[in-house]
Amino acid sequence: MSLAHTLEGEIDKMLACVHCGLCLQSCPTYVRLGNENDSPRGRAYLIRAVAEHRLEIDDSFVNHMELCLQCRACEVACPSGLNYGHIMEAARAEISSSPIGQTSERRVRRFALNHVLANKRLLKVVLWFVRVLQRAGVIELLYRSHLLANLPMNAEAGLKLLLPMNAPDNDEIDYQKIDVPKTRRVAVLEGCVMPGLFGHVNAATKRVLVANGCEIVDIPRQGCCGALHAHAGELESARDLARKNIDAFSIASVDAVIVNSAGCGAALKEYHILLNGDPAYADKAKTFSDSVQDISQFLSNINFRRAEAQIKARVTYDAPCHLLYVQKVKDAPLEIIKSIPGIEFVTQRDAEVCCGGAGIYNLTQPEMSQQLQSDKVKNIIATGADIVATGNPGCHMQLAAGLYESGFSNIHVEHPVVLLDRAYELSGYYSPRSQQ
Repeated sequence: MSLAHTLEGEIDKMLACVHCGLCLQSCPTYVRLGNENDSPRGRAYLIRAVAEHRLEIDDSFVNHMELCLQCRACEVACPSGLNYGHIMEAARAEISSSPIGQTSERRVRRFALNHVLANKRLLKVVLWFVRVLQRAGVIELLYRSHLLANLPMNAEAGLKLLLPMNAPDNDEIDYQKIDVPKTRRVAVLEGCVMPGLFGHVNAATKRVLVANGCEIVDIPRQGCCGALHAHAGELESARDLARKNIDAFSIASVDAVIVNSAGCGAALKEYHILLNGDPAYADKAKTFSDSVQDISQFLSNINFRRAEAQIKARVTYDAPCHLLYVQKVKDAPLEIIKSIPGIEFVTQRDAEVCCGGAGIYNLTQPEMSQQLQSDKVKNIIATGADIVATGNPGCHMQLAAGLYESGFSNIHVEHPVVLLDRAYELSGYYSPRSQQ
């Protein structure tokens, strides 16, 4: 689908824009740079000029598009209801197919997205190798030596994200051995990065679901959600991945498809927009998108089981942009955290502002990413929290890396469901004959 076609579907909303400026203060790049071209309405104006052939795709245009975090905070602020995220994806697709989009860095990016991330077996091997290097101290050695600083996509920044990753591969408690009466059937999106780097979050998610009376249906043919592909402008690859997931999950009759990654959840909930021009999949995509729920949203909706045991900790929360602004899930993660006895919850300043992770933004735009990361780390430290909870792997890595490099690795980053899982275990809910 071309940029011009995407804009045609949004033209009424674009014409309704009265340049009120409500989007400006919601945009992290505009707030820091004060450049109208790096604001939502400025970028929308540039995109429309390209679509109408009044402006060429040049280095300046590319830079303004690439600097966008796609956090989508501007969509919530926009009174015209402009679907800014999808316009930006179409603009990046236009860049990707243009002569200026054929750089070596972009080729490396496409290869990583289309031949590594989308290949479950290869990605599993790559992530296993990464964990081996982490535990052997090789990644820290490479990072401190700056040997990879000049490689495409800022490999040094990528190493920094992996420095504090010391989570367990999994836990001993098998969710299949938890004996609780089942009243619901759900499927869980495994994700692509989650099993390799955050397997403990997937394990915790399944245990908590089973403890709340859910039967988990295995979906063996599921794969990458395509979120990073869409953000990078690789829309055809994203559509192909969406079709495969819709087909994979269609074999199961479930009450909900549960996701514990905010970015993945946002992508799945918008498959119907991604595939709205596909007559074979448009209706199926809508049905599938309607079934998707973030784990915190699902637990809140079913009035989840409260833990009895205490966790003595001071906890703050950082809201993933794609959970807050795209999925519109605001209170459910807080409800989970605050429900755990013993936790002292503290509010963090600007918890709703992007941390600078933004998919692969920390690799492609390291300078702006680090500015946002630095601000976020200062706000977290100011809370005096022992734990910062967040529901997205990219945010988790961004926050953990910033805290690690700032000398505050004692502040742990956790998914809210991991905290609930820990409280459930301490409460004895995972004994073989656990009852509701």
